[in-house]
Amino acid sequence: MPDLSKLDLTKLALPLDVGGARIRNRLFLAPMSGITDEPFRQRAYAHGAGLVVSEMVASGELARGRAGCGLRIRHSGLPVHMVQLAGREAAHMAEGARIAAGEGADIIDINMGCPAKKVTGGYAGSALMRDLDHALSLIEAVVGAVEVPVTVKMRLGWDEGALNAPLLARRAEQAGVSMVTVHGRTRCQFYQGKADWRAIARIKQAVSIPVVANGDVGSPAEAAMILDQSGADAVMVGRAHYGAPWTAGSIAATAAGETASGIPASPQALADYVIAHYEDMLALYGIESGLRQARKHLGWYLDRHAASAASDQRKAILTSFEPAQVIARLRDVFQSAAESADLRSAA
Repeated sequence: MPDLSKLDLTKLALPLDVGGARIRNRLFLAPMSGITDEPFRQRAYAHGAGLVVSEMVASGELARGRAGCGLRIRHSGLPVHMVQLAGREAAHMAEGARIAAGEGADIIDINMGCPAKKVTGGYAGSALMRDLDHALSLIEAVVGAVEVPVTVKMRLGWDEGALNAPLLARRAEQAGVSMVTVHGRTRCQFYQGKADWRAIARIKQAVSIPVVANGDVGSPAEAAMILDQSGADAVMVGRAHYGAPWTAGSIAATAAGETASGIPASPQALADYVIAHYEDMLALYGIESGLRQARKHLGWYLDRHAASAASDQRKAILTSFEPAQVIARLRDVFQSAAESADLRSAA
């Protein structure tokens, strides 16, 4: 373990230029499928994240006008609107990029890192790292289709025998990409083991464009360590946001020597926060779809902030089809969790 007192976070508080788009700091919210929708991105940005990215959008579905894709690329009113596209067909990627740019996207990100079988099975996501020529054809198609900056998110490689991220990053830069993000695992690792932050340094050394380091960051100490070991220009945080949309913003505030804003500080404030998130999701998706979409978020909030909740209470919250009942139970659960913590503290 390095001496944390010698590590410096202040770099992350500085603005960053990405192909002409000015990013206010260098602590980013990762694109996460089914998670970083408009309500989530708005919260993360309000808490201080420098850049927030849409959940992955399938370019073929977007190009064909499939229902639901519009919500994923819709401009959320934030200063920088970044949309991530996935796909394997150059024509679809180009058309998807044009549609996203037409909806106000300021940056287009290309997904070459998703390890999910349903994505790689279609030769998209991190499967593209197995054929760099094809990967480059997609990058060139997107760069040629839009005037806005294009970025790429990748992994270290497909497996330990093919750690080709430095080569992909170098070729992507030559094709006109403005920034690359690297998750410090191979595809075959999925999310197992520990991300290799030092391996990201090889990508940083291969290019002159900004490099963003990603993987296993959830605290200021971890952000300082990944920055030190990778030499990256920025840090992207993903799963640490489950049940805590303020995570990137909180680290950014620490980097700036400030206090994070908007983090609920009492049981009532936490209940109000979770309920507002829940209601925003119902408003965005409609009641039927919103109920399904919100359950994972409610589960994460409960896991993180009300782990002592009785199993029957938790089940009722996550299975109810009545929003009013969910809201009432959420208030009870968070208040009960606080009272239980007070009792343990007194003991």
